[in-house]
Amino acid sequence: MLEEFIIRATLAGLAVALATGVLGCFVIWRKMAYFGDALSHASILGVAGGLALGLSSFIGVLAIAVVISILLFVLDRRWYATDTILGVLSHSALAFGLIAANLMSGVRISLEALLFGDILAVSWADLWVIWGGALAVVSVISWRWSRLIAMTVGYDLAASAGINGRREQLVLTLTLALTIAISVKVVGALLVTAFLIIPAATGRRLASTPESMALASVAVGAVSVIVGMAVSYEFDTLAGPTMVASAAILFAVAQVIPKRY
Repeated sequence: MLEEFIIRATLAGLAVALATGVLGCFVIWRKMAYFGDALSHASILGVAGGLALGLSSFIGVLAIAVVISILLFVLDRRWYATDTILGVLSHSALAFGLIAANLMSGVRISLEALLFGDILAVSWADLWVIWGGALAVVSVISWRWSRLIAMTVGYDLAASAGINGRREQLVLTLTLALTIAISVKVVGALLVTAFLIIPAATGRRLASTPESMALASVAVGAVSVIVGMAVSYEFDTLAGPTMVASAAILFAVAQVIPKRY
């Protein structure tokens, strides 16, 4: 019989695989990897801020991720290039977060858990939150799928179809913020972006349509979670990095599979 904490951890990983698999396709198509990095780095400030205010780390991470998403949306291309704004926001938030975590008295914060995740410590309450967030992300993306695809192809195409590209971009960034918030406890601030990119990149190799790419990405993420948890349990390695390493191996294997389309 599997230990209960292993079951909880695996279920949490599968929820993250579901959300990141679907959203990761847009991260690749829209070249938003740096944006994902920015939000994940800023999540450390969210954890520290949430604990300082007596709130859950999830609320703190979600709040800071949403704030940065909105700031980027407002400031985009007004004074500086997008990557410059992202760099300033993400690294500033990371620095302040690390300082806050170091200065907090009476609260013990594990930097290892912040950076690489603490999936084995996921409780049943955490699991409800993670799965709720994952299903919310998938529901929003499914609801806006055709509009987001049109916006991804080009703002002009979206505008010709009566679609507000800027609004869809905001929807995409806010769902990314929610995905980061539910993923940090599972894979950590340093590895969230890897889980967004690697399964989606593998799915891109295996699929011929946007829909099949999303399904393949989720499948690759799910296999990575199951294999990563099994290896972590057997060899006592860090679960988050092991899951990402499993995803990387699947990506490498996919490259030798000939594309037939």
